[in-house]
Amino acid sequence: MADRSVRAEQVRATRELIRNTAERLFAERGVYAVSNRQISEAAGQGNTAVVGYHFGTKADLVRAIARHHAERVEHLTVRLLAEADGSAELRDWVGCLVRPWPEYLAELGSPTWYARFCAQVLVDPVLNEIVVDETLTSPALRQVLDGLHRCLPDLPAAVRAERTAMTRNVILHMCAERERDLALGATTPRSSWNDAATGLVDAIVGLWTAPVTDAS
Repeated sequence: MADRSVRAEQVRATRELIRNTAERLFAERGVYAVSNRQISEAAGQGNTAVVGYHFGTKADLVRAIARHHAERVEHLTVRLLAEADGSAELRDWVGCLVRPWPEYLAELGSPTWYARFCAQVLVDPVLNEIVVDETLTSPALRQVLDGLHRCLPDLPAAVRAERTAMTRNVILHMCAERERDLALGATTPRSSWNDAATGLVDAIVGLWTAPVTDAS
């Protein structure tokens, strides 16, 4: 029994090491620029098949990384959702959309790689559905979007879809840019993740309330 417990802990620790190493390498170099061999070597594993053994395909590994972070981001979203319940203020709902990411990255400390990992995966035509499925379609997030849309004027469906995509990209890529600058020790426009979130809220409120020009 004790031997099985020790073995299980060893397996858990190895999986965590591989997952964290892969996240860092994917964030810094791009998913398809990194091989399983490079991940295993960077993780100090002598067996180059260890990544496939523990995670299967590269898509499975990407999903495991996304899923590892998703629960905490969802928890933060649920908390903010409860605080905004019943609000008719667009800014409150935009805050629910924006703040879980910077808050979570602040919790992780620096350096982090999660925002850059998501930015790399989200632009990949094959793997982006994994991040969308694991992190961008949660029940709490859908409630936030419903609350946000209730505060908006009657926008055409195509404009709503377009601005939802813009919002997602602004949040993700601005977080990824700040994350990279912090990792490099570079100067950042805002002194803290909380201040960065405030700047994002300001910008995204402006995005949603911008006039709509008839393209016809």
